[in-house]
Amino acid sequence: MKIATASVADAEEISALIVSLSEPFYLSPSREGAEPFLASIGAEAQRAYLVAGNFTYRVARSGARIVGVVALRDNAHLFHLFVAEDFQGRGLASPLWQLVESEALQAGNPGVFTVNASLNAVPFYEKFGFARVGEVQRVHGVSFQPMKSAS
Repeated sequence: MKIATASVADAEEISALIVSLSEPFYLSPSREGAEPFLASIGAEAQRAYLVAGNFTYRVARSGARIVGVVALRDNAHLFHLFVAEDFQGRGLASPLWQLVESEALQAGNPGVFTVNASLNAVPFYEKFGFARVGEVQRVHGVSFQPMKSAS
């Protein structure tokens, strides 16, 4: 497994990975009302994030295939952390998170991070030291739990 900086050429594959794992966010099986969220995880949006100066993107590869992605926005918000289903439970999410966390701390983050967790991922983020902040949000056809961590 190799973790590397993502490039614009990775946008399609990153988007496909996220879309394949995004089901827990939707309020409706039809994804009705989730168009803004769907646009935000599309390939075009990923390309824009990858060239923006306020995102840090890392990908994990098994061979040529992207099997994990982590993105940190503004050196403080865990924007993406997704691992392909067939690689879940193999300890890949931890090194992805630890890498961007360490880089953020070195870049001046005081140890405070946020994430909007899918409801099924809340226990996972709690293991990383995140705690629930406020109520579950239901906006634009998706639901998520705001969380905050102090490293």
